[in-house]
Amino acid sequence: MLYLHDVWVNWFEGEENGYNVCPFHEWRKADGIEILDQAPILFIDNKTFDYIENDLQDIPQEILDKIYQRAYVRKNQERKALDYACIVTNGTAILAFDTMGYHIPIRKSRLIPRQERLVADLIEGRTATTYSLSNTTDKEFHILSLPTNYMVGLTRKERQLKQLLMIALDQLNVGQCSEEVRYWLTEWSPERYHTIKEMTFQKAWQTLYNEVVEGWSIHHEEFCKQIIKGQAFYEDIWEREQDTYSTKSLRS
Repeated sequence: MLYLHDVWVNWFEGEENGYNVCPFHEWRKADGIEILDQAPILFIDNKTFDYIENDLQDIPQEILDKIYQRAYVRKNQERKALDYACIVTNGTAILAFDTMGYHIPIRKSRLIPRQERLVADLIEGRTATTYSLSNTTDKEFHILSLPTNYMVGLTRKERQLKQLLMIALDQLNVGQCSEEVRYWLTEWSPERYHTIKEMTFQKAWQTLYNEVVEGWSIHHEEFCKQIIKGQAFYEDIWEREQDTYSTKSLRS
């Protein structure tokens, strides 16, 4: 089995979508970077890689058996085995995961560029192994777990704020208040006030969703700030994303 040593990982916990597992250039000084003393490397087929990267389903038992206690982390001079942790690659993308003792990839991380190159060198000339997946149904996306095409090209800050905005829209949908949703659609698009005031709840909410889910802009950010105003927990998230210190990358 192939191994990589002294592996820098920045764990993103409970992320079912790979777009939220940030590449190295988006790592922040406030992130908790960990170093794996040793991690096994598996060269796997595209379908299995996508399954691990973009879901939180049970990892194939064959993979779990291969990697059982073959990864180690060093803490306080003590070398501790991790039950199920490794680096997987499909020959193009690379991802580290740790199940924290379970059978699903609870923690996921990208690697630093130098170590990504090492992984690529180690698998050169080898053939990917294909695994049987227990769950082959298509993943279902929803407002709190947007399809990749709505997130591609956005920065870490923009993705975080967009998810915050989607939470606010979901709350609007749950509330089913026509006046409220028409108010927010008017805030988003004031030039359509006369048309909006005649809309049903469902029409207004769907129009608002369809328009804000596309892309990201200063208009999106300002609207997000408005719609979460007065909700302390969400305001705190928004403020932290504005913090110039928090937005500095690890490389700066």
